[in-house]
Amino acid sequence: MFTATGDTLSDAINPVIKRSNDDYGCKRAVMLLRRILQSLPVVAGVVLVSFLLTRALPGDPAVYFAGPAASEESIAEITRALGLDKPLPVQFALYVQDLFQGDLGQSLSTGQPVLSDLARRLPASLELTLFALLLSCAIAVPLGIAAATRPGSWRDHLCRIVVTAGVSLPTFFTGIVLIYVFYYLLGWAPSPLGRLDFLYIEPDHVTGFYLIDSILAGDVETFAGTLKQLLLPACTLALFTLAPIARMTRASMLAALSADYVRTARALGHSDRTVIFTYAFRNAMLSVVTTLGMVFSFALGANVLVEKVFAWPGIGSYAVEAQVVSDYAAVQGFVLAMALLFVALNLLIDIIASLIDPRMQLGEDT
Repeated sequence: MFTATGDTLSDAINPVIKRSNDDYGCKRAVMLLRRILQSLPVVAGVVLVSFLLTRALPGDPAVYFAGPAASEESIAEITRALGLDKPLPVQFALYVQDLFQGDLGQSLSTGQPVLSDLARRLPASLELTLFALLLSCAIAVPLGIAAATRPGSWRDHLCRIVVTAGVSLPTFFTGIVLIYVFYYLLGWAPSPLGRLDFLYIEPDHVTGFYLIDSILAGDVETFAGTLKQLLLPACTLALFTLAPIARMTRASMLAALSADYVRTARALGHSDRTVIFTYAFRNAMLSVVTTLGMVFSFALGANVLVEKVFAWPGIGSYAVEAQVVSDYAAVQGFVLAMALLFVALNLLIDIIASLIDPRMQLGEDT
């Protein structure tokens, strides 16, 4: 009889495992490439729709650029200089040609290239949105877990009250109330004007995130000033994003806690902490992560009102200002940047979901 030793079994199994891992890695790369290719028509559609909608909206950038006292001749001359006298197909072809060259056009409202405007303002919006999501997750996830483990208790009722408030209160109303209470009445918060109070100097630009750049520069005072300036707008946006995260966490945890594997874990004598966090929450995390991705995408577009209330120099306020003056290039650049962000975020969600649950193949429909 042939008896295999441990080394012999290892020599036989290791190539199989290595080949399986290589096949899985190749399949993941193929799925990722396929998802990127599927996103290209979406981006192309966004480019076309944003171009047509900006031309369909009322307003004439040539009139704004010429000024209120301009004559018809000067307006016509500016229209020709901007290329707006050409047919729409020609304008679109020129716009796409510039896009392939990395040129998003020139902003009429700022006088700067749109790409540089977006690069300067995008970190402000991302810092606000990410910080708000961290705050909302720190509250919503534990609250949803507590509500699911004790249905009908005061924790469950508190979760429902918070979710209802987050859904019902508009962000501009919440922001105004927070400013009135914490800045005007109590004087705890700094003036809601931008990313940093005038007492501080902006940190050296490395990432564009003031919190990170101030840490890299070793400037504790600027870090504290940035954090104080960020708290009120982040709390305003966090209350808005808290509701769907808490609701999904509670629903996913209720479904996981009623599953057979959780009952089996309890029957085996595992502690409540082990059952909740090792078994239930680990399986409920997939739905929470998917919800986080959708909430982040929605918050990037919804923080326009928050940026206007707190005079936050992000891409949301930039897009609103550009839309008011019919700044075609700026509006189209904003829409394209948001579309690319959404595509990248969906890819990241797919990757994280496949890491949480290895049974999910990247890019496959479930």
